[in-house]
Amino acid sequence: MIRLLISGGVALVMSLIGTWLLIGMLERRRIGQPIREDGPAGHLTKAGTPTMGGLAIVIAAAVGWLVSGLFDAGYTRRGLLCVSAIVLAGCVGLLDDGIKVFRERNLGLNKRAKTLGLMVVAIAFAESMLVFTNVKTTISFTRFDNPGIEIGRIGWVLLAIVIFYATTNAVNLTDGLDGLASGISILAYAAYVVIAFWGFRHTSIYSDESFLDTSVVAVGMMTACAGFLWWNAPPARIFMGDTGSLAIGAGLAALALSTNTILLLPLIGGVFVMETVSVILQVGSFRLFGRRIFRMAPLHHHFELKGWPETTVIIRFWIIGGIFVAVALGIYYADFLSLPGAIP
Repeated sequence: MIRLLISGGVALVMSLIGTWLLIGMLERRRIGQPIREDGPAGHLTKAGTPTMGGLAIVIAAAVGWLVSGLFDAGYTRRGLLCVSAIVLAGCVGLLDDGIKVFRERNLGLNKRAKTLGLMVVAIAFAESMLVFTNVKTTISFTRFDNPGIEIGRIGWVLLAIVIFYATTNAVNLTDGLDGLASGISILAYAAYVVIAFWGFRHTSIYSDESFLDTSVVAVGMMTACAGFLWWNAPPARIFMGDTGSLAIGAGLAALALSTNTILLLPLIGGVFVMETVSVILQVGSFRLFGRRIFRMAPLHHHFELKGWPETTVIIRFWIIGGIFVAVALGIYYADFLSLPGAIP
């Protein structure tokens, strides 16, 4: 528990101060976010807002994890690999953001380059988990043996690639309103703080004592996102950019894979799934039938164009995200209670 408090506290303070310093530095250099011209008209006023704020999230979470380990010598390979996935995905996003701001256009890395970068991160993470930890290569819901469908090393690596790509892109799509993605991310990481710590407390069921270190990673990301949200709340002083969204998505993917809750992740990140599905439906409908289902995709823009104020969309999506997380944790706990001899 001490490690959780230290990691969370350090990450929160570093994110608060680091984001503030980053805003000042970027404003002095006039480095700001280009805004897509086909988006809602109200967003054009946000042009020039500093971006790459995700850099503060990544550094704060990583330092929080490192500092907490000094007090308890609790570093594990599983925790290190999760932190590494976050940092490396953040580097892919940083490169993308850098191209956008220095070329002064809303297009960074092309799709192939970004996909390749994320695939490299996913493959490196999955292979390292298989070599250096005792992770189970099963399709799992709340624990490695539920339903425990064995897919083998190759199948698990391929699954990891899919999960990394889907989750990073889902967070990236959701990052379209001030504070929306960061607020939902806080809720999702809070779920993994609980799941990983519970797994550590009941290692006879969940198979690995290194779940404590995994929980430390999750709490660092949760509070780092909270510190960033202080400055990202409407009207945003800074955007997280792809640096933040790709790092956050990679972190959630890594935590799902390392805690054997692969099938529970879509529920924990339910809002991210909603946003992604809205884009898929919009594109599919337009290509097949020449008609749009929503006024604009992702889904948050649809409600903006219906006349909802931006803050209303954000807060209501936060509420929905909280419901998804509550249901996911309820299912996780109910599964635990269903086991013979389970003691809360």
